[in-house]
Amino acid sequence: MLSKFFLERPVFAWVIAMIIMVLGGLAIYNLPITQYPPIAPPSIRIGCLYPGASAEDSGKQRHSDYRAADDRTG
Repeated sequence: MLSKFFLERPVFAWVIAMIIMVLGGLAIYNLPITQYPPIAPPSIRIGCLYPGASAEDSGKQRHSDYRAADDRTG
């Protein structure tokens, strides 16, 4: 019954659909920010072991390893 009504009046169905979309769009702007989910920025943690190396040597080696990995991905 209801489907026949809208099939016989397609323009009316479009108008109703557009009104619902506009009201939904307006409702988005009225939502408080607290209702949005918390989004954490992506983070990467990398660890490595260099037994017997000094802090300077391991820092230099890690820095060059990270740069090389970044160059391969970028």
